[in-house]
Amino acid sequence: MSYSVLAGGKRFRPILTYTTASLYDIDLIKVDACACAIELIHIYSLIHDDLPAMDNDDMRHNQPSSHKTFGEAQAILAGDGIQALAFEVLSRDESIPPDIRIELLKLLAISAYEMADGQSIDLSVVSKKVDIEFLNNMHKKKTGSLISCAVKFGALIDNINLKDSDILDSYSNNIGLAYQIQDDVLDISSTEKVLGKRQNSDLVRDKPTYPAILGLDESITVYQDLYKKAIDEISSLSVNEKPLRKLTEKLMERDF
Repeated sequence: MSYSVLAGGKRFRPILTYTTASLYDIDLIKVDACACAIELIHIYSLIHDDLPAMDNDDMRHNQPSSHKTFGEAQAILAGDGIQALAFEVLSRDESIPPDIRIELLKLLAISAYEMADGQSIDLSVVSKKVDIEFLNNMHKKKTGSLISCAVKFGALIDNINLKDSDILDSYSNNIGLAYQIQDDVLDISSTEKVLGKRQNSDLVRDKPTYPAILGLDESITVYQDLYKKAIDEISSLSVNEKPLRKLTEKLMERDF
């Protein structure tokens, strides 16, 4: 479990949770459990995604995948343990009122389920032709659900107003989809050293991707437009959105 959790990575989801919470001057100590829980769910999903029965990737974060180091059985158990740990960490944080903790746990459970559902759909369409609408709906679950959860975690702790909640919900949906399209592009355009995993992995497995349907240049335009739309949306928040805007701009420029 430690091998995968401490291996590195962008930590984008917990950073997103901390950043959203900071907009509302929330004591960030109260955010620690949420940030840890969201990252633990993400890491468990990566361990299982890398398994031979799923995406069959032998590198993750510039080191051999869990199953390459410990074997498939131990990798499955490590993922199971990390998933359970996410809920334990969040459930026992007494700095968060019990009623809010229940809502956070519910949201985490729903988001983890949506992520698994999206991965199931993804595996079911290997070597098949799908349209953009199908791909969008699939990735809103597979990738977008946890990103949306990360944003909502930062807002739920303070029980923010409905208008801001709606804005952040739309914002998270847009960056979640942008993030996945960008990943598809980087799988082709970046290097294995920068990515920390095998290049062209989606192409090798004949998985439907945005560049395969739209072309590389159009895919870049689409994800950049989604990020810009997300940045425009948060300008209407009742608080100073600058930290979240800067994070989104940095995401748009990432190369891994």
